[in-house]
Amino acid sequence: MHHPAPRHTLPALLAALVLTVLAGCTAAPLPDLKPPVPQAWRNAPATSAPNPVRPDLTNWWQAFHDPELDALVKRALDNNLDVKAATERLIAVRTLYRHTNDKFLPNLTLDTNQVIQPDASASYFIVGLDALWEMPLFGALKSTHRLAAGDLDAARAGLQSADVTLVAEVVRCWIALRSAQQQAASLAAVRDAYRQKLHLLEVRQGLKLAAPTDVASAKAELARADMALIDPQRAINANAQQLAVLLGQSEPDPAWLESGAQPQLGDWQMTHAPADLLRTRPDIAAAEAQVLRAAGEAGIARADIYPHIGLGASLDWSVNLLSHHTFIRSGDGIFSAGPVINMPLFDWGMRAAKAHAQTHQLRAAVYAYRQTVLQGVAETETAMGDLQQTRLREDLAAQAVQAQDDNRSALDKRRSLGLASTLELQDAMIAQQNAQLALVSARAERDLAYVSLYKALGGAPLPPVNVATDYHKLGDKQGTR
Repeated sequence: MHHPAPRHTLPALLAALVLTVLAGCTAAPLPDLKPPVPQAWRNAPATSAPNPVRPDLTNWWQAFHDPELDALVKRALDNNLDVKAATERLIAVRTLYRHTNDKFLPNLTLDTNQVIQPDASASYFIVGLDALWEMPLFGALKSTHRLAAGDLDAARAGLQSADVTLVAEVVRCWIALRSAQQQAASLAAVRDAYRQKLHLLEVRQGLKLAAPTDVASAKAELARADMALIDPQRAINANAQQLAVLLGQSEPDPAWLESGAQPQLGDWQMTHAPADLLRTRPDIAAAEAQVLRAAGEAGIARADIYPHIGLGASLDWSVNLLSHHTFIRSGDGIFSAGPVINMPLFDWGMRAAKAHAQTHQLRAAVYAYRQTVLQGVAETETAMGDLQQTRLREDLAAQAVQAQDDNRSALDKRRSLGLASTLELQDAMIAQQNAQLALVSARAERDLAYVSLYKALGGAPLPPVNVATDYHKLGDKQGTR
């Protein structure tokens, strides 16, 4: 025999139902990313500076103290087409971000229709006003916010990536251009020395003081010296043209093709490099934005499992246009309002499968984020190590240049005393210029290692922030920032 449930159990059942609904109204917390950042850099310079300075990521190229380079970077940031395109994409996403909540606000729709009765006895013209206000239940609002914020953060990371790449390429091309010009000058001096050496040997051959093989060897050395001048000239042309592209112009400035001083860091050294600098990398910011987007998509897929509940109202007005070949101009209107419930009942498990799939996509985004951080750590460690080694190489190359300069001075003195020949002096000049070439290459390598380090750290002027997108400002207290 069936006994009805006691009356005091009904409030408990109702409370349980309400709690179940409320539990579904909240979005799942964001995953804790726990970026695998080292406590300290393995290749960081050992320094005992009393007041270590945090690296300047926004104006790092100014360490070269090159006004021309500073002006080029500014022109590039103002005129580069990739940066302009990334800026427009950010503006587009930001425009949509401002309307994130609009989906869950009351909306009003006007529509018209023409209806003919099945027996073709009359036709009607219908005008309707429909209002709908969908409730953002089951975490739909917060998930929509996450998705929109992820899109905005990704667009901002795209702009930052364009800035970082642009600044690094401008500095790299300028270093390569000026270094190639210095190499061309040294190689021209080497060629002139070989030419003078060949002339001296030809004179000696005429005096039967030099063998024909010595003259032939000198001719081959001169030809190789002429060939060596080709590569710097190609580098000058290529880097000047690439600079023009980066600055959004079709032709290089004529001033770029005039020889100038090679950029150099001098005594610069990094005294402090906290590991959290990696958070400025645009690829890490983009991976973090992808986690936020995936969390939003997973939350929306989860909310779609539950009913969509809202309030609706409609006002319809109809006019009988034609009935039995007679025009009738009478009209009638009707108003209705009430709850709107869209409750999926059976779909072969498609909605649940989509929710599970989005959960796995979220996990994949977290793994991709951690992999991106690891890659950033590896690139930064490598760049730091390269910077240290290239500084050592530059110092050794400078010592070699000083030694060759001393040797040249000694030979000049010996020649003035008649103790050394002009031919020996030409050989010393060639060795001196070759040492200078090695110094130019070592200096360029250190400069480029410096560029690679700041590119690895995501160094570039920060884009303006007009829309707050921090997770905490979106109401996510479990944010990953």
